[in-house]
Amino acid sequence: RTEIRERVDTDEAPLLELEDVRARYGKAVALDGISLKVHPGEVVSVLGANGAGKTTMTRVITGLLPAASGAVRMSGEDVNRLGPHQRITRGVACCFEGRKIFGELTVQENLLLGGYTVEKVARQQRADELCELFPILAERRAQHAGTLSGGQQQLLAMGRALMSNPRLLILDEASLGLSPVAVDTVYEAISSIRRSGVAVLLIEQNAHRSLAVADHA
Repeated sequence: RTEIRERVDTDEAPLLELEDVRARYGKAVALDGISLKVHPGEVVSVLGANGAGKTTMTRVITGLLPAASGAVRMSGEDVNRLGPHQRITRGVACCFEGRKIFGELTVQENLLLGGYTVEKVARQQRADELCELFPILAERRAQHAGTLSGGQQQLLAMGRALMSNPRLLILDEASLGLSPVAVDTVYEAISSIRRSGVAVLLIEQNAHRSLAVADHA
């Protein structure tokens, strides 16, 4: 059982709350009683080796895998029965392990695809804001995403997730497979995201780096 407690007392409902969540793949138990809370403005780190269930937890939060038991709440609302597209509109976005960008599309096109929940007239403005947050994306807007470096692709994946204007961003293994220089770039971006007012749930194997930026873990 793993529990992450809130850093400060607050009357505001957590952006994300898991309460005694269990999940299975067939008969195999992948999560066995996970509880955590993420409040506005926090960076919360979840650490674990391969096979610990970190990505399974991400799938449960986003609705890709139903919880066998327990509760998933977003801003106080029980979302257990909501689909992935409905959970995005609750202010939670996810950048999954492996980046999963569309390599044959440009940086700009990848960003715009991430903004499908945003009104069309505001989509371009949101892409402009994210290019200000991540200047390298502004430089490469017309470039095919598949030609970017690994670190640049990770920034693009993070930017695409942020296109929905979430209050909480889930990052699943954001530094996995990157060079030390690229890891530095990604963690600088995480700090920028936090300063913009977006809370972060940071799911990582890199304990040293994630603990350096987290409020608690």
